[in-house]
Parts: sequence; structure tokens; C-alpha cells
Amino acid sequence: MKTHPFITVLSGLALLSTGALAQAKLVTGAQTPMPAAEWIDQDTGHRVMRLTPLGGNNNSFYFHNKPFLAAKGSDGDQMVFYHSDAQGKQLRTINLKTRAVQPLTRYFQKMSGEIVAPKRREVFYQTGDSVYATHVDTRKTRLVFVFPQDFRASITTLNADETQLGGAWASDAEKEISRQYPEKKDYFRRIYESKLPRTLFTVSTEGGQLSKLFTDTAWLNHVQFSPTDPKLLMFCHEGPWELVDRIWTIDTKTKAVKLVHKRTMDREIFGHEWFAPDGKTIWFDHQLPRGATFFVTGTNLKTGKEKKYELTRDEWSVHYTISPDQKTFAGDGGYPSSVAHSPNGQWIYLFRPDGDKFKAEKLVNLAKHNYHLEPNVHFSPDGKWLIFRANFEGENQVYAVEIAKAAS
Repeated sequence: MKTHPFITVLSGLALLSTGALAQAKLVTGAQTPMPAAEWIDQDTGHRVMRLTPLGGNNNSFYFHNKPFLAAKGSDGDQMVFYHSDAQGKQLRTINLKTRAVQPLTRYFQKMSGEIVAPKRREVFYQTGDSVYATHVDTRKTRLVFVFPQDFRASITTLNADETQLGGAWASDAEKEISRQYPEKKDYFRRIYESKLPRTLFTVSTEGGQLSKLFTDTAWLNHVQFSPTDPKLLMFCHEGPWELVDRIWTIDTKTKAVKLVHKRTMDREIFGHEWFAPDGKTIWFDHQLPRGATFFVTGTNLKTGKEKKYELTRDEWSVHYTISPDQKTFAGDGGYPSSVAHSPNGQWIYLFRPDGDKFKAEKLVNLAKHNYHLEPNVHFSPDGKWLIFRANFEGENQVYAVEIAKAAS
């Protein structure tokens, strides 16, 4: 790693300073690469820093997969991310206090999973038919499970007590559709219309016991465990959102399946669902109808009562998330050809609830970012930064923007 002139610590993240450039107001993405790893976004007044070093592609996790582990002693919190270069793909960690980057796994040609177990201090991942766990502090790796030949599936989630991994199995016929039509625009409707079987499953994190939970001819996807209830698993009926009642839960003990939100009008759409940190609410992107009026809506899992926050077309985001204290939300914006058809939506947004609406603040201008890579925002563990991925420097890199505005 490079030696930097000096590092100061603010709000749990270390800030790289390189003289005047560190305080410069710059158009984000105006230069490739940017002249420094830290700058003030000229359009928003917020401090932006690149967390990952240039050289290869670095990607933070999907929006509902938490990448953080708490600090040990005086060390900083850790964030796990993917690195790719000519050698292949591996998981790495970054210390959010010192910004030191360390390899976590060896290189693989293909790997997936991106599941952090904060209590076990392990990261679960998959390559081919094999599931592994690597301890973040010791780097010790163990083989957790090998999928049998007749049930080649993918892990995507971990339950609250960290005893069960979960995911969905797809048939060979569905996998062949994906192979023949690798672009989403080509495979998406084909898989939906095929009505091929999918199966939800769990695998124990110790002993590798496989349990098949539920099979349907619906396209079961977006599988997530509750962060607080070890037996509650959320999944969706994937497909064109206006044609599906998308969001469901299953109790992994009783196998009881429950619909979370029922469509109320023609062409209503809802999706990209995620659990609130306390596990009491499932939040989702909600449009009444598609592309007309935009909301982030939450369904209380105990009462069924819903809370809607309206936002504008430009503020619509591919993915939303909620802060650790559940007081604010964030979004990663959208591109002109997306469902909202926003002419000015390419921003990282902070949303503050104000009655039944969101009061939006723009944090980063992503006009120079290609949304083929979805930014997928995460609040930092202390709730003071938003972490996202972007490609405006020519490579995929991981960035943080400070929620508090930079001093003038």
C-alpha cells in the first residue's frame, strides 16, 4: 500500500489528506482518475473519499447484505468487499479507521455469497458447488458444505443466530436459459414465463445439513433472513413487478408461508425489499401505479399496518436502505432509462421523513457514473457516512460520502 502524508480520523472513518487537494471542490468523476482520493463534491458540498486503492475492480456488497464487523479493541470497524483483477476474484477487508486493506481469501475464478457473520466473525462464500467460511481475524478457512450433484444451489443469506445459511435452488433448465441469454433484458421474462420449479433451502453452518423448505413454480428469489428472528425467511416471486404479488415470508420451522403486501391497483409495483434493523418491518420500493407516483413503503410484520413515504420522480432510486437508528433513509438514484425515466436522478440521496413525504438531500453527483453498476448504498456502522460503489474513475471502486456537510 502507498504511504500517505497524514491520516486524520473523523466519525469512525480515516480521512486521507494530500494537502490542498483534500479540501478541493471538484466535480465528482470529472477526471479519470480523480486527482486525490478525497474531495468535496462541487454540486453538493459533501466530502467524498475513495476507500479502496486503485488497481483492479473493487465492489461493495449488494444493498441488503451487511458487510461490516465491529472493531476489536482499539482497531477500527472492518468492511468486507470483493476485489477482482487478472488473477481472479477474492474477498478483502478494509479497516474503516486506518483504511488498511488486507486479502481475506485466496483468488478464485468465480465466487459469490458475500455473507458476513458478525458474531462468528466469519465470512461465508461459495465457489462452484462448495461453501466456505473464513475467519476475519485468523484467516482460517473451513469447508462448510458441498452441494450434491442433483441440487446445485446458491447461498445468499444467514439467519440471526448464525446457525443456518439460506438460498434458492434453480433447475438445470432455468440455468440453461441464463447461459443462453446472459443479459437481464433477455433472460428476465423468459425465466418468469417458464414456470420452472424453484426450491428454498437452508444449510447448517456447522455440520452442513441441507434442508429443503418450499418448492413452487414461481421464480423464488431475493432470499433474506430476518436480522432478529432466526426462523423468519423472506423471499420474492421474481418477474415483471406489475405481474406478481412479490413479497413473502416463510417460517423455517412450521413452513408457513405468508404474503407481505397484496396489490391494490392495476400496474402497482413493489420490490427490492429489505428488513429494518429491528426486524419488525419490511421496507420496499413502491409505485402506484408503475412509473407514476413513487413511495418507500414499510409493512409492520406483526400488525400488517403500512407506512408510506412519498418522493419525487428524480429522487426515485434503484435501491433504498435505512440507517442503523431507523431515523433516516438513503437511495442510490436512478438513470434516465430506468422505470422512473428521471431526467436528473443520478445522485446518492439522503432522505429524512417529513410527515408522509421524504425530504431529500443530494450527497454525491453521479452524472459521470454508468448505472450498469448499481451503487447499492450502505450506512456506515456509526450512521455518519454512506458507502457505495461507482465507476466514474474508470474502475469499479468503493466510496464513502459524509452525511454532515463539509465546513466551508
